Order: sequence, then structure tokens, then C-alpha cells
Amino acid sequence: MKSTTKILSAIFLVFITISFFSCGEDDVNPCDLLVCPDGYLCIDGDCIIDSETTRVVTGEILANTTWTNDKIYQLSNKVIVQSGVTLTIEPGTIIKGEEGEQSLASALIIANGGKIIAEGTSTQPIIFTSVLDDIQIGETVGTNLNASDRGLWGGLILLGKAPVSVSGTDTEGQIEGVPADIPNTTYGGTDATDNSGILRYISIRHGGIRVSDGNEINGLTLGGVGSGTIIENVEVVSNLDDGIECFGGTVNLKNVVIGYCGDDALDLDQNYAGTVDNIIIVQDSDSGETDFALEFDGPEGSTHTTGKFTLMNGSFILNGIADGGADLKSTAQGNIMNCVWEGYNEFIQVRASFNPADCSEKTDSYTRLASDDLVIMNCEAVTETAMMADFAIVYSDDDPGEEDCFNNNYAANYQTVANDKIMQNGNAMVTTATTGANKTVFAWSLTKTKGGF
Repeated sequence: MKSTTKILSAIFLVFITISFFSCGEDDVNPCDLLVCPDGYLCIDGDCIIDSETTRVVTGEILANTTWTNDKIYQLSNKVIVQSGVTLTIEPGTIIKGEEGEQSLASALIIANGGKIIAEGTSTQPIIFTSVLDDIQIGETVGTNLNASDRGLWGGLILLGKAPVSVSGTDTEGQIEGVPADIPNTTYGGTDATDNSGILRYISIRHGGIRVSDGNEINGLTLGGVGSGTIIENVEVVSNLDDGIECFGGTVNLKNVVIGYCGDDALDLDQNYAGTVDNIIIVQDSDSGETDFALEFDGPEGSTHTTGKFTLMNGSFILNGIADGGADLKSTAQGNIMNCVWEGYNEFIQVRASFNPADCSEKTDSYTRLASDDLVIMNCEAVTETAMMADFAIVYSDDDPGEEDCFNNNYAANYQTVANDKIMQNGNAMVTTATTGANKTVFAWSLTKTKGGF
């Protein structure tokens, strides 16, 4: 082995020397200076063994590429599919992210203008997981990790050119969870029908590694993704941060499972204006801390202010303790229909905001609810007696000025208006659910396999 290493080192040195005198002092990719022997890949200027079953991938993907299901693809740090490039992933392929926090966090990023075509099947889902997962080629489930194993790698990030509402007048943002010094990680634009590719029968597991204190990567992050993108039959399991987070955009999601995540399960920000249809969320505090099933915000700036989300046919299941069923805040606007919450003590929270100086009302989710720009219709809250709690609770931020304004001047009337709005739209407290998701389409998912619903 030592003699082989010496021979390889000598070969590498020859190539480096030739390239140095050929190229001069211009900045070049270190892999341009190196030709690796068969069975090796160049990564950051080093030749790494490319085994028969595992291929290590890192850096930029600059040409159309296919990942095949006869190998496990190991993400080392960030892998970025650049603009104009398509990454195709075969059914049954396994992708594993390496450990490493902050700048070393592993993630697959589809840059603004890039595409991913990842079409699994119900019997051959495409699986994103951690290198610590002992799952092997041809399998759909490993044996050594459980629901509490979170934050073991990063996640999957899609960036597009659809409208977003970020602070001020900006039409583009820098995606959360990725350092700004990594190029081509912005999102947003004016093309509502932008196409970032296809995700079908995808299971994303054990992600959400910390990038910095309080800043983790979501299981699936969608930044400005357009309606030309197809996302259906997708699962996120045991992510340390949010399961799925949409930053603006217009993409539609169909048949979604989110289980056992450490923060919110589904988070809609920056005036996401697509439709989420048929979704199951399972929260279980025995697997670790968890936040809201839903956290929805509206526009943050003065651009893309009129779009509205639609959430329909959802079943949200809590075993244990969570912050609540839904937190509707920051001028959330849209429609929630045919959904059911089971196991929660607090179902829907709706935020109101005020100017502390004079206690005048500001636009927030409560004013959207009162004006029918935020509609909750034909939903159910399952309780033991069907009379345990209010379906919706109006609240204000805990800033002393705002909280005093709310408690002293508005609280009782706002709660009455919210209850009237909720109950006149066919919502009900029930002891047995009669609405919600079609659970039969999720038999393929790990959450179902593990008995989550």
C-alpha cells in the first residue's frame, strides 16, 4: 500500500508541475491541476477513493448529471447544481449527507436556474439521509436510527425565480441556513411559473444540522420556487428545524408527510402563494422538543403583497406536548380548508399588532381574518368533550406596550369576532374527525411504516 501511495503521489506531482507551468499564476480550480487514476475522484484537489457502492460528491455541479441507484451518493459539504444544469436522480437512489456544522454543513442546493429531476416511486422512493444511517442500496429503511435522531446533516434546498415578499422593496433574498458567501444562493424574481424540476416519492430524514446558534437547515427548503415545479409524495422525518419551509414562491405541494420535527412542521413565509393539498403532520414530544404544526406569515415588504396560500385536506396529529396547532402571524393571508387537529390543547393562534404609542391597530393576521383575507373553513378540532377550548385564540406579541394595548382595549372584542368568524364558516369542535387528509396514499412513507398514523 505504501508503494502504491508513493506512485500515485509521483503521478499527481507530475500533473501538478505540468499544469503549473502551462497555466501560470491564474486562479484555477485545484481539480484542474490533477488527473486522478481510475477509481478515484478529485475533490478540492485531492484524489478520493470512488468505491463500487459509494461516490463522494462536493462543490458545484456544472454539467447535466445523473445519479444512479447502484451507488450511494455522499454529500461532502455543499453540493450546488448551478444555473442551466439538471441533476437527475434515479428511483431508489440513496443520498447521504456527511456530518459537520456551520460552514461544513452538508446540503444539496439547486441554484436559481438549476433543476432537479428526482422521480422515485412508491416502491423505490429516493431517500436523503445521514451517513450515520445504516440503510444500504436496495433498502428503504435502516435499522440504527429512530425518530429522535435529528440534525445529523443539512437538507435539500430548491431556489427559484418566482415572486417573494422580502423586507423593504427587495424582490430577492438570501436563503436561510446557507452562508451568504456561498455564490448563487439567492432566490426570488418575477416568473410565477418558474420550473425547478420534479420531486416525487422523496423521503428526507434526520437533517437540520446547525449552521449557527438558532439557525438550522430545514428538511426541504423552497425559496421562490415557481408553479412549473412538481412536488408530490414527499416526506420529511426527524428534522431538527422546520420540516418544510416555503419562502414566497408559487409552487404547489401535494401528498406531503412531515413527522417528528424539532421546530415547526410546515412554515410558510414571505407570502407563499401556492397550494398545499393532502398533508399529514405528526408531532411527538417523546422524540424531542417540537413547535407548531403550522407557522404562517404573510408579506414582509412592499413587493408581492397580494398572493394568498391555500392549505387543504390536512390531518395534524400530536402525541404529547407542542406549542400549538397553528400560529398565524405577520399578516398571514390565505385559506385553510378541510383540516383537522387531533391531540392539541390550543388549536389556532391568530396574532394582532398595535402601535404602542397610541394603541392604534396595525395590519396583522387578526385584521386579515376580520376582513376575510384569512379564511378558515370546514375544519375540525378533536377534543374529548367537543367543548374543551376555543377553536382560535387571538394574541399579541409579548412586547409590554403592545400587550398592554391588546389586554386593555381589544382582547375581549377581538376574541368574539374571531370566534364568530370561525364558527360561521363550518368549523367545529368534534370528538371524532370526519375531515382531513386521505391517509391511504402514504403507505410508502417511513412515518407510516413506523406507526405514526
